[in-house]
Amino acid sequence: MYRTLAVSGYRSLRDVAVRLGKVTVVTGPNGSGKSSLYRSLRLLAGCALGDAVGSLAREGGLSSVLWAGPETLKGARREGLVQGTVWKGPVSLKLGIGADALSYLVDLGLPQQSPMTVSAFTRDPEIKREAVWAGPIMRTSTLFARRKRALVEARDDGPWEEMPFQLASHQSMLADLPELRALRDDLAAWRFYDALRTDADALARQPRIGTRTWALASDGSDVAAALQTIVERGKEPVEEFVADAFPGSRLEVRAVDGVFDLTLSQHGMLRPLHAAELSDGTLRYIMWLAALLAPVRPPLMALNEPENSLHPTLIAPLGRLIARSAVDTQVVVVTHSQALVEALTEAVDEDDLELVELEKDTGETVVVDQGLLSRPTWEWGRR
Repeated sequence: MYRTLAVSGYRSLRDVAVRLGKVTVVTGPNGSGKSSLYRSLRLLAGCALGDAVGSLAREGGLSSVLWAGPETLKGARREGLVQGTVWKGPVSLKLGIGADALSYLVDLGLPQQSPMTVSAFTRDPEIKREAVWAGPIMRTSTLFARRKRALVEARDDGPWEEMPFQLASHQSMLADLPELRALRDDLAAWRFYDALRTDADALARQPRIGTRTWALASDGSDVAAALQTIVERGKEPVEEFVADAFPGSRLEVRAVDGVFDLTLSQHGMLRPLHAAELSDGTLRYIMWLAALLAPVRPPLMALNEPENSLHPTLIAPLGRLIARSAVDTQVVVVTHSQALVEALTEAVDEDDLELVELEKDTGETVVVDQGLLSRPTWEWGRR
C-alpha cells in the first residue's frame, strides 16, 4: 500500500508531503494546488514509463512547472512580501512515493551548461538522482538502489555494487535494473481519469467494434465493451449500482457482429435510450461504473473532479461506487464537491480515508492544519 506522496519544487508545491489512505480525497479552493498534486502523480507514472521528459514537455517544459517563488520563505511571511530572492541551490523538481514495499524518489533538474555546448535542447530536464528503498521512509539501511547522474548502484545485504552500464540523462534506472521491474510495473499501471468525453462527437456515444476490455480507456471511448466485460465476468453487482443511481432502470450492452452499443431502459420510457441519446451526466456516471468496477484494478487510480456533469442525486451513488472500488485498489479523488466529500466520508471506513485540504499561503500550497507532528515523515536526501 502507498503511504506518502511527496512533491518539491513543482508549480505551487514548494514542499508538500501528504498521507495516502485506501481512499484519499483532495479538496480546496480554486488555485490551491489540487491539480498540481494530481499532475505530480502523472509525472511519477511517467518516470516509470520512461516518459518523464515528454511529460514535462507537454506542460511547457521544466522551467514552466518549477516553483516560481524564492528558495526559502523564511522571513517572507513575516514581512508580507516575496521578492528579491536569489536562488543559491540547484534548480530541482523532486517527486516521491512511499510504500509498504518499495518506495521511489526522482530528482529532476536542468542540464549543466558549458561554453562549448551548442544545442537547441539545453532546457530538456535531466534525471539527476533516483533512489529506491524498502518501506515508506528512506534510511541509509533501507536503501536498495540509487542513481546519481549516469552512475547506478545497487546492493542486497552487502556493499554497494556499481552497475556495468551508465544511463542517459532521460533514462530511469527503473527500466534497467531487473530487481526494480515490479516497482516499475506498478507505477506504470497507475490509472488516471480526467478527460472522460461525453460531448456529441464522443466515441462513447457511437456503436463501436469491441473486444474484451479489462480497463476503461482514459477518455471512456470503449465504455460499452468495458461494461460487457464486467457483466460477463459476473463478480461485480452492476445492476445494483445502476439501480442505486437510476431507480427502475436497466443497463444493457447490445453486441451485433462484434459492434457494441450501450442502452439504458428507464421507467416510463417506451424504448431504451442509446448512448447517443443519454444526457452528459448519465453517460458520465456509466463511464465511472466501467472505470471503477474494471476487472483488472491498478495499484492506484486517480480521479480528477469526477463530480463534473453529475446531477446532485448521483453524488452519493458515486461515493459508494468509489468505496467499492477501493476494496481492490487505492483511489485518489481530487474534488470541488463538498457533497462528494460527505458521501465518501459516509461510504468509506474511517481508517481507510484520508482527507487532504489544500490552501495557498504566500503563493505556496500548504495542507490545512498540517504541523510538524501531523506531516508524514519524508526524507529527500541530497544530490
